[in-house]
Amino acid sequence: MFRNREDAAFQLAQRFKGRDLLDPLVLAIPRGGVVTGAVVAKELGADLDVVLSRKLRAPMQPELAVGAVSEDGRVYLNHYAKDVFGLTNDYLGQERDHQLAEIARRQKLFRDVRPAASITDRSVIVTDDGIATGSTMIAALRTVKAQKPHEMIVAVPVSSPDRLEEIRRMCDDVVCLLSPREFYAVGQFYEDFSPVEDEQVVDLLREFAPVFHAAK
Repeated sequence: MFRNREDAAFQLAQRFKGRDLLDPLVLAIPRGGVVTGAVVAKELGADLDVVLSRKLRAPMQPELAVGAVSEDGRVYLNHYAKDVFGLTNDYLGQERDHQLAEIARRQKLFRDVRPAASITDRSVIVTDDGIATGSTMIAALRTVKAQKPHEMIVAVPVSSPDRLEEIRRMCDDVVCLLSPREFYAVGQFYEDFSPVEDEQVVDLLREFAPVFHAAK
């Protein structure tokens, strides 16, 4: 059990101490992942940026992710999506467009304070506050991989064990503190799992903004 995201992230960062990283960059999945990513980046002396992906919600079950869409528009569907009632091509197209609109809103908001970091030939740590279905992480990894990082490491405080195995096949390494059999939701492993608002993300990104941009 973690006290909060900061506590979990500090413990996570200790797993990287002494590890050789090439021009490290932490890419966080908003919103909660940015709190995690900021602590990891500070502890490692790394850059911080965001990678945007959004879950695709099941019809009439908005808490169930049938997949995710990345900021480049590519869709990833979970293996069980084909069995979800009401998941038609029309519905999926509408949900994709809805989530892409939210990604575009966040891009404008976040990129005003932090221009996109270069990924090519860097050690990239992709993080979130936890992994449940894994869909947003997998969509994010596909976006990052296309930009040819030196290595791609997934770092999360907690994950469902079955999804972790799939994610492990998509990156160079996985660092995860907890992967319990009795997994129901990420929030069950935090004493404080308060929602993270856009304003907090903007403030954290501003701390890591390149000097030339911050002084603009």
